[in-house]
Amino acid sequence: MSSAASERLETLFDSLWEAYAAITPAAARIHALLHARGESFRNDHVAFRTFDLAPLGLERLAAPFLALGYTPTGRYDFEVKKLHARSYSHPSGRFPRVFISELRTGEFPPVVREIAEALLEQVDPRALATDEAALTWAPTWPAPTLENYERLLEHSEYAAWLAAFGIRANHFTVHANDLRSVAELAELVELLRAAGERLNAEPSPIQGSAAERLEQCSTLADRVEWSFADGERASIPSCYYEFAWRHADAEGKLFDGFVTQSADKIFESTDVGAQTRRS
Repeated sequence: MSSAASERLETLFDSLWEAYAAITPAAARIHALLHARGESFRNDHVAFRTFDLAPLGLERLAAPFLALGYTPTGRYDFEVKKLHARSYSHPSGRFPRVFISELRTGEFPPVVREIAEALLEQVDPRALATDEAALTWAPTWPAPTLENYERLLEHSEYAAWLAAFGIRANHFTVHANDLRSVAELAELVELLRAAGERLNAEPSPIQGSAAERLEQCSTLADRVEWSFADGERASIPSCYYEFAWRHADAEGKLFDGFVTQSADKIFESTDVGAQTRRS
């Protein structure tokens, strides 16, 4: 891998992290909690959401990673949420895996596609100047009205979240295998609970299993005050922090992909209904 490609990836992930952390207070809290225990760890993966519409569909978001050496590792379908997704890894192992999902807007009532298309028509041309800019330019499009956000929310939490926040890292993920003060993901869950963190899918937040070679859990997304196009402001779920524990096969190789059923549940970390049930 060339030094130039390495520098571009480092710059890209630093930019993604900065934008993510700005609206995800849990990230700083959890970093402080783990660092106080002497831990250091890598990002396991970074995830993005998008619409299946030009000019910012899944393939466009994947382009900078492929250009910088990433390779595809899997395809996934989420029938109920009407998504498909792909995952990518860098062969060097130095950089996080990437998971990109895409909403199949044509499978919803027309209002969903109409609102999405109206947003995409307003994409700042500078967001299309380079592949990296498509991932980091903010805001990708002007915020929708609160009314349109709520109309999308009636049909798809994913669509409403994406309309409000645009293209950005939806979550980063602690590579929990790196942790030395916990022996399994269940211990990390107890540590997070004791620290007052709100976890998705309680009372059983761990998704997956050792048999599936991947265990995951996540916080519930932080709520932030967000401004909408009509001058309204509302407190809505932003981003969340995930934790992944990967298990090795008989040859000692860690699982490199994702488990659809587990990822489907992790998506609900930004669900408004889950936020209400846990409040």
